[in-house]
Amino acid sequence: MPLFGKKPSKKTTRLFFATDLHGSEVSFRKFINAAKFYEADALIMGGDVAGKLLIPIVRDGGTFRARLQGVSQEFATEAALADFKKKIGILGFYHILLSPDEYAVMKDDKTAIEREFVKAARQRLADWVQLAEERLKGTPIKCYVTGGNDDPWEVLAAVEENAREHIVACEGQVVKLDDAHSMISLGYSNETPWHTPREITEHELAEKIEEAVRGTTDFSHCIFNFHCPPKDSTLDTCAMLDTSTDPPTVIMEAGQPIMFGAGSTSVRAAIDRYQPLLALHGHIHESRGAIKIGRTQCLNPGSEYGEGILHGALVNLREGKIEGYQFTSG
Repeated sequence: MPLFGKKPSKKTTRLFFATDLHGSEVSFRKFINAAKFYEADALIMGGDVAGKLLIPIVRDGGTFRARLQGVSQEFATEAALADFKKKIGILGFYHILLSPDEYAVMKDDKTAIEREFVKAARQRLADWVQLAEERLKGTPIKCYVTGGNDDPWEVLAAVEENAREHIVACEGQVVKLDDAHSMISLGYSNETPWHTPREITEHELAEKIEEAVRGTTDFSHCIFNFHCPPKDSTLDTCAMLDTSTDPPTVIMEAGQPIMFGAGSTSVRAAIDRYQPLLALHGHIHESRGAIKIGRTQCLNPGSEYGEGILHGALVNLREGKIEGYQFTSG
């Protein structure tokens, strides 16, 4: 269902959806700029907005030392350090500048590391919200933000704390996208091998879904913005992992990884039962694709945030119908 040219009618609502940015500075800026570039009426960020690592940079006299992706690096100038920080930002990581003594104290203190990680993640998310408010100023465009399983609540709080006119923290809520269409958002996932902050059992996830949809009567004009994709939908296909190792390793057979559906049975059951107009998903970065489950069009745009590439999905809605959708990349 490709989209061509401009929106055919003022009654058409165009959504731009992206997910799993994982702290990537470049990807976020592309996401906000997508509103103007694609003439979108609304931006939807589908979860996993926080990065994964805090990189210590040790300042020792006039030099700086750090280790990134297993490689030790040293910088003699502020300009070289600035380039390194930019690279960290593209990857979605955070940094903290320490003296040798401070590093020696912190490196084995998990509580201190977690505290500084949350502080850095909250600050970046607050900066993103402020940037979005500035870029969208003077437009009617709203940016709807939910978390994912990788996003601690104390980090996500920065969205609501800094939102003003254009940013909407929509986790667990029903929001109106236009006069005809509503959206329900949920960022939790079923259990994974990585023990992330907001993964829960299928039973718990089913309860949260039921709580989120309670009161909604017209699902034919409703969108599910559920971070986790439905089980065995092709939007959740990834390599099976051996969780007996630390970290988990890919299970191989005849030299090839064994692939399986890692999505949620609870999400699948909810889509089967309620048949919303559209279901937006992420979580499984490598499973970019589209599938129909009954009348519900399900989309996962995928993610390559670590390369600074923004994958997205454009969807045109009109009076309870999907006029077209198109995946984007750039």
